Amino acid sequence: MSIRSAECNAARGPTPAAQCSAARYDAVMPIAITRKVSPAITRCELTHLEREPIDVEVAAAQHEEYERALAALGCFVVSLPAEPDLPDSVFVEDTAVVVDEIAVMTRPGAPSRRRETASVAAVLAKYRQVVSIEAPGRLDGGDVLRLGWRVFVGMTGRTSREGIEQLGALLAPHGYAVEGVPVTGCLHLKSAVTQVASDTVLVNPAWVDPGAFSGLARMEIDPGEPFAANALMVGGAVVYPEAFPATAARLDRAGLRVVPVDVSELAKAEGAVTCCSLILAD
Repeated sequence: MSIRSAECNAARGPTPAAQCSAARYDAVMPIAITRKVSPAITRCELTHLEREPIDVEVAAAQHEEYERALAALGCFVVSLPAEPDLPDSVFVEDTAVVVDEIAVMTRPGAPSRRRETASVAAVLAKYRQVVSIEAPGRLDGGDVLRLGWRVFVGMTGRTSREGIEQLGALLAPHGYAVEGVPVTGCLHLKSAVTQVASDTVLVNPAWVDPGAFSGLARMEIDPGEPFAANALMVGGAVVYPEAFPATAARLDRAGLRVVPVDVSELAKAEGAVTCCSLILAD
């Protein structure tokens, strides 16, 4: 199992530790970029949840278990240090959209989150050409679901039509087709649908129309678990929250290997399992 610590500075780029992490990874391993939990997570942005007390120490311990799960599944984990002044910064997925050819730095919909992107860009530059969404476009990475050459983008309060159009223009030269998808009742597209197998998505039909994902098998969540559609497919398995046993049973019956993780404290900040990493398949 491989977990490396990396320190980044927005102005100066990666420190030698980060450069070492980037240089020494095994090319056959997927890379998982993560960031430690901010001590300020109790001041996180919230849209669809009421604020609850978050135990920062428990959240940090859960995140470390999540990192260990990724490493056990064969990922080379590049773990960035916590950002004390950026409450939501553990949710690194929102800072970038990474495909095989390029990394697109987002412009998050919440202004408080826009300073999160610089340090992630410094690390991604070791692996990809880096381009960016420009103002006034808004795009959260949690709204972007790549399924092969199709890239679905949630039309939410965090992502604007201009942000979607810019992403389409940046990805089109590499062969990707970007499609906007209406989403209701949740924060991001990936709150409502994620990929769980090469030909299957897990979906909450109350929040997104399953018909948008034609050509794929569509497995619905248990209706008693509305937040259960967020799963992380990596290393031949599905990393999945312990909080949704009924939907986990559906995944298991479908023959999928489910790796349960406890992210209950992170969930209080509207986080889930895809939010906490950027997975690069090299």
